[in-house]
Amino acid sequence: MQSIGISVKPPKKGCKDKNCPFHGTLPVRKSIFNGVVVSNRMRDTVVVRRDYHRYVSKYKRYERRHSSIPAHNPPCINAKKGDNVKLAECRPLSKSVSFVVIEKMEG
Repeated sequence: MQSIGISVKPPKKGCKDKNCPFHGTLPVRKSIFNGVVVSNRMRDTVVVRRDYHRYVSKYKRYERRHSSIPAHNPPCINAKKGDNVKLAECRPLSKSVSFVVIEKMEG
C-alpha cells in the first residue's frame, strides 16, 4: 500500500483495481470534497451529493445548493448508499468521472 499524499485512514482490505489510489497507480490532485452517497447502482461508480451555501449579495443572505458528483468507488472502500465519504480529484476516468472515493467517514 502506498501513501497518496493526503492524511486519510487507508482501507483495511486490499484490492487489485488499477484505478485505486492506495493499491493501484491512480494519482490524486488537490480538490477534496465531502458528501453523501445517493446512488451506487453503477459498477465501480457512486453518485455523491455535495451540499454547500452560496451568498446572494442582493438579499444579503445565503442559499442552499447541491451538486451531484459521479466518483470511482474502489473495491477496497466499497461505499454504499447513505455513507458519508471523502472525494479527491483525479485524472478523467471516463466521460463524467473525475473523482475517486478515498475514505468512508463515520457519522
